[in-house]
Amino acid sequence: MLKVEQYEFIRSGYRVYGLSISELSRRTGHSRNTIRKLLNNEYTGYSARSHQPFPALEPYIDIINSWLEKDKEQHRKQKHTARRIYTRLVREHGFEGAESTVRRYVRLVRGKYGMDPNKAYIPADPDAGLEAEVDWGEFSAVIGGRTRRLKLFCMRSKYSGKCFVRAYPVERQQALFDAHIHAFAFFNGVFRRLIYDNMTPAVQKVLHGQKRVEQDSFTRFRAYYSFEAVFCNPGQGHEKGGVEGLVGFARRNFLVPVPRVHTLEELNRHLLEECMAYGNHTISGRQNTVNERFEHEKEHLIDLPQVPYANEMPLGGKADHYSTVVLDKNRYSVPTRYAGFRVRALLGVDTVTIYHSGRKIAEHPRAYGNNKWILEPDHYLDLLHRRPAAFATAKPIRQWRNHWPENHEHLLERFKSAQGTSKGTRDFIEVLMLYRELGPAEVESAVERALASGVSSADAVKHLARAPAAEYLPERLRSWPSLPQADVSIYSRLGGVA
Repeated sequence: MLKVEQYEFIRSGYRVYGLSISELSRRTGHSRNTIRKLLNNEYTGYSARSHQPFPALEPYIDIINSWLEKDKEQHRKQKHTARRIYTRLVREHGFEGAESTVRRYVRLVRGKYGMDPNKAYIPADPDAGLEAEVDWGEFSAVIGGRTRRLKLFCMRSKYSGKCFVRAYPVERQQALFDAHIHAFAFFNGVFRRLIYDNMTPAVQKVLHGQKRVEQDSFTRFRAYYSFEAVFCNPGQGHEKGGVEGLVGFARRNFLVPVPRVHTLEELNRHLLEECMAYGNHTISGRQNTVNERFEHEKEHLIDLPQVPYANEMPLGGKADHYSTVVLDKNRYSVPTRYAGFRVRALLGVDTVTIYHSGRKIAEHPRAYGNNKWILEPDHYLDLLHRRPAAFATAKPIRQWRNHWPENHEHLLERFKSAQGTSKGTRDFIEVLMLYRELGPAEVESAVERALASGVSSADAVKHLARAPAAEYLPERLRSWPSLPQADVSIYSRLGGVA
């Protein structure tokens, strides 16, 4: 690299002292072409490196590359950022280097892995408690061992930046209302104005300018909570850029790596914890944390109504000969004694409740999609008890057998072996009926004890299930005190008594 002193000597020697290019080349050791370039250009000081070393990051480069490679298989909006990579390196691998080092490396490989360029935003200074922005996003999660595409509801305060996110299987109007209800409870108040894009659950028709024809049910909902709805111009999502940024931020920071949970409820508990933790974050360009700003903002929110909005859809139907009712394109079971009867149903976001003559007769988790059979096995046990030959092929039983305890299969085989297929199956159905009065743990414990005791009848299992478990423990029997052997000779003398 050329030093600045040499640059000065060459320029001054040529311009002031009249030295030739050849003489300057001889004195400095630089080629004549180099001398000519220095005379025609300003001093640059250094040349760019052909290779940028990362000594502190070297042991972790393969890990970073593997994460970025896996990102190719993920949704385009649910990939690692430099910040997320740095956080994972610190938490999972004990990385002690600087975040700037990670950022420089990721920037160098940006083109290789298709990372998005930075975006510019206009700074805003909104009023406290006045506005919040609402949007939906998409993401992937593994629930119960199966990868699912889910919807991510996001609401963000424009003043404090406090955010709420929640996952749903669909982006329907009921889900939108339910998400608002949970968000308002999270903020403990209602923002006076909410900003949306032109989502179908809220907007029936887009008119000229800012005018919209709202869905009637959406108008009723916002009237109940007394907020104003403002809609962006079509295709101008940047008009609610804060929440659009939140959608991406939540995907990258709350949902990377891809969550693996047992239920959707577990996933939403995780998201709620992340939202609460985000309150300690300080947004770039601000001095106070999100929670500190929200402490001032919450005083300006509209109070919640005493009773939350009744977010249920009433429907009517008739139970068919399969003892199912078709509701929103899916089948839900009722007890077989109601086959052929008219029923009423309330469809919530998570549950479906079915009534007959004002009495609740069934409750199921809500299913989305088409032609799904949501069957409660207990609804069919009475009929199967009369028709045990249908037990093996009954759809509700087949669904149940996929996840019931293995000891149930052993007990069924023992009953059939001891009593014959028909009578043994009928007796086993009586054991399944115990779930109506006892919890799963109690029934499963009774089945285990029945198998250990060698019993082969439902009456014995019922007795074991309803009696205290300690009465049947061999250890307890062995701990009872032994009585002395009885003297029976006294009974022979009783015969001689007059």
